[in-house]
Amino acid sequence: MIMNLFKPYYASLFLFLFFACQAKKHEQAKPNIILIYVDDYGWRDVGFNGSQFYETPHIDQLAADGMTFTNAYANAPNCAPSRACLLSGQYSPRHGIYTVNSSERGDKAQRKIIPIPNKTTLDTGVLTMAEALKPAGYTSVSIGKWHLGEAPYTGPKGQGFDINIGGTHKGHPKSYFSPYQNPKLQDGPEGEYLTDRLNEEAIRFIEQHQEAPFFMYLTHFAVHTPIQGKKELTEKYNHKPVVDEQKNAEYAAMIESVDQGVGKIVEKLKALNLYQNTMIVFYSDNGGHGVVTSNKPLRGSKGMLYEGGIRVPMSVTWPEKIQARTRSEVPVIGTDLFPSFLEAAGLKKPEEKILDGESLFPLLTQSGPLQREAIYWHFPAYLEAYHPSQGAFRITPAGAIRKGDYKLIEYFEEGRFELFNLKEDLEESQNLIAKEPAKLQELKLLMSQWRQAIQAPVPMEPNPDYIVREDVR
Repeated sequence: MIMNLFKPYYASLFLFLFFACQAKKHEQAKPNIILIYVDDYGWRDVGFNGSQFYETPHIDQLAADGMTFTNAYANAPNCAPSRACLLSGQYSPRHGIYTVNSSERGDKAQRKIIPIPNKTTLDTGVLTMAEALKPAGYTSVSIGKWHLGEAPYTGPKGQGFDINIGGTHKGHPKSYFSPYQNPKLQDGPEGEYLTDRLNEEAIRFIEQHQEAPFFMYLTHFAVHTPIQGKKELTEKYNHKPVVDEQKNAEYAAMIESVDQGVGKIVEKLKALNLYQNTMIVFYSDNGGHGVVTSNKPLRGSKGMLYEGGIRVPMSVTWPEKIQARTRSEVPVIGTDLFPSFLEAAGLKKPEEKILDGESLFPLLTQSGPLQREAIYWHFPAYLEAYHPSQGAFRITPAGAIRKGDYKLIEYFEEGRFELFNLKEDLEESQNLIAKEPAKLQELKLLMSQWRQAIQAPVPMEPNPDYIVREDVR
């Protein structure tokens, strides 16, 4: 009789402890982290930044579920250095990857100075975000473009990723249609579309690793050249009116394929009850390719330190932590993601690891400002021009700083400066060095101090093969 009286008590106590443990488990559950990294995706190539020609409803909805960043930047104006900075959490002078391939690009006789030699492989001694997340129990996968060295000593699996799907040192695919001729990606049925395949691989990984926290680096080859869209989507855009000089139907089709994949990934996360506790970053490695898209009103395009070359679309979604439909106008940059992911995972910065970025959590949670004064770029290399109207080069060796509304670019060949107030002049049409000499000196000093602190090499040696030509600037 006495035991019967206590049965309801024990049953209630058991249920209380069970649900308390479940609640604690839920509270402590580490988020999944998904970084969707799109190649050459321009700042205005997405609906949430104003495109009316390209259709990105799923990307726009993902952004609406979290926070968009209107002043998000890549760490470099082209692919490989941006990726090295992102994965290492460090500015280029620390790892030595400044550009794609050689720093001596373009006509040798037109290069006034000798650029800084460029590395093309991220050293295995550099701790990556995939390696840093391992102590928190994360399984990591790299799906798609790598472009930072080959296996066995480098490549994704040499840099902390447990799984590599499609990652080689190649910067772009031979074809977006199977057979892909990619040694790290088994061919699909003839005509299978590469972007669709990578999205399917992402969904398969989520299904197989849903029981523990994972880090997915979904790094699309799209929308890099070759410009190849699926026929049915391309045909759709061929019949759509041009809007604000965005008009390339195949490029638009490539963008829509990326967008469809985002929709399917979100749908899968929701079906598995993972969406609420998944941190999803949508981001690009540099500005839009000027030959195939329009970055207006931004000046310039991929391969330049003008806004069109480095300002990119970015959103961060994590329904459990980030308020929907929020926006930040604070300048942020790729190196900020490493410390942000560490904080999301509840990890401290590894000892002796230098991180040049700052966690975005004060912005994401609307709890305060970032602490840094400025963000920087260092590009001591040459890139040949897209078009004769640009002269011999898209960019000559240069560096830049952004502090607040102001941005300063320094060109090392001539010691020439350009100063812009981006709030008042987003097009970077008015050089203010004569009107605002105090601001010029302030930013010059900050940039010089930063270069000294980070030991950034500045090219100064004259090129003996340089030939002065009056018809080329």
